[in-house]
Amino acid sequence: MRNLLRTALIVSAAGAAATIAVVSAQGAENSAVDEPPSLAEDYTYPGAAQILATDHVQLISGDGHIVYAACPTGPDTVGLLQISTSERVGPRQNGKVCFHVLGSGGQLSLKLPGVYSIRGDGLSTGQGHKVKAALTTDAGQHTTVDVPPDGTTQVGIAGTPAGDPTTLLELNATT
Repeated sequence: MRNLLRTALIVSAAGAAATIAVVSAQGAENSAVDEPPSLAEDYTYPGAAQILATDHVQLISGDGHIVYAACPTGPDTVGLLQISTSERVGPRQNGKVCFHVLGSGGQLSLKLPGVYSIRGDGLSTGQGHKVKAALTTDAGQHTTVDVPPDGTTQVGIAGTPAGDPTTLLELNATT
């Protein structure tokens, strides 16, 4: 009788352990399925692949406050940063690329070769954003230039003195 009781207890304990293991495994499996996707932002530029394919502008990442925009056909670029490059880029393939700064400032990482001019987004004194532009040459010489809110900064081959061709790597705008 004693052995029978001991065997019953062992069988019951083993069955309970197996049940707990199965329930635990199902719970882990269900929680993995039931959990929503991560809300962590990776700052990848939305639509970057399409912009690269059509306009030959490589937009990498940003905070969403500097956005790619169509350049106006006339000289009025109020509210837009205008980048001039010797490459056939942009919607018209004319070497002009524009960006709109939303709000008080923003950050954008990109790769835009052949840049020789960066124009601020204000047309008169006191308007526009202060911009810092990070550039590099093919030789790996990195520079950062200040772009006045209402003016133009010449870089690379258009700089004084004329330098090597530059690739624009980053734009940082503030008020």
